Amino acid sequence: MVAWIDGRFVPSHEALLPVGDAGFVLGTTVTEQMRTFHGRIFLPAEHAGRFRDSLQCVGIAPRWPMETLFEFAAEVAGRCHSAGRSDDDLGVILFATPGDLPAQHGGRPGSPRVVIHAFPLAFASWAQAYDGGVSLRAVSVTQVPASCWPIGLKCRSRMHYHLADREAHHTEPGSRALLLHADGRVSETATANIAIVRDGAILTPQEGDALAGVSLGQLRSLVQTEGIAWQEATLRAGDLATADEILLTSTPNCLLPVTRLDGHPVGGGTPGPLYRKLLAAWSREVGLDIAAQARAAFERAIPLPRPSIRAAEDPAA
Repeated sequence: MVAWIDGRFVPSHEALLPVGDAGFVLGTTVTEQMRTFHGRIFLPAEHAGRFRDSLQCVGIAPRWPMETLFEFAAEVAGRCHSAGRSDDDLGVILFATPGDLPAQHGGRPGSPRVVIHAFPLAFASWAQAYDGGVSLRAVSVTQVPASCWPIGLKCRSRMHYHLADREAHHTEPGSRALLLHADGRVSETATANIAIVRDGAILTPQEGDALAGVSLGQLRSLVQTEGIAWQEATLRAGDLATADEILLTSTPNCLLPVTRLDGHPVGGGTPGPLYRKLLAAWSREVGLDIAAQARAAFERAIPLPRPSIRAAEDPAA
């Protein structure tokens, strides 16, 4: 695998940050995760727009124009994809830090650092969820309030995500955390935006309640094409509990169904019809069966049973 760091292509293991970088010391890192289809980055313009907004929010100004950074990202993806299986796709991450932390460098200000790297998508981690669904658990950990940083800032300061998922998993192994605001408004999960289905329409948290997801925007585009109603609203835990379906959107896996909430089945306890319709539409959009790609990778990851010595030696065994 190859990576790009501050203008240089290097082997991935050489894309290193000094321990005194502010991104490492303070977590002051703006990031954008993308994925490829057929080896090409999906929705690059949308990811570039969100990355630009996050950089401006934090005050990080890389010396490369955004268009140039995404050209480098496409090249990293292309080089890494050609080195792997032709039927696999990649995660691609672009992140920037303010550079050296002055407090650890004699008071000298640093210059922004930018890194781009790619990795094989962990299809096996979610392949079974396309048919089996995901379990969500409401937790005591709440979303970071806007008084700390804007909800639209995509950054690496994610301790609350870690603690939330840890609590959810302790309550129900394998479940994911449902993050609420302190006043009870639904926000998101640690890795995905949330949408619910009610009476054939899609409802999502309103602007300011959750990160503006690129994949959520793709879902909205598909919904409009399919002639399905879309509404943004303030959602509460009770809205999720009474939903016909709950959907999760995220860059790596695109669209997943939630089939259990706080230990109770959602809808019929199986992926619903609107989820299946929208996943099929998404697959047509990208030119491959998204769930089938993940299942194939999952099957490859399962080690084949080794024959016993007796079976290998005795044809009659």
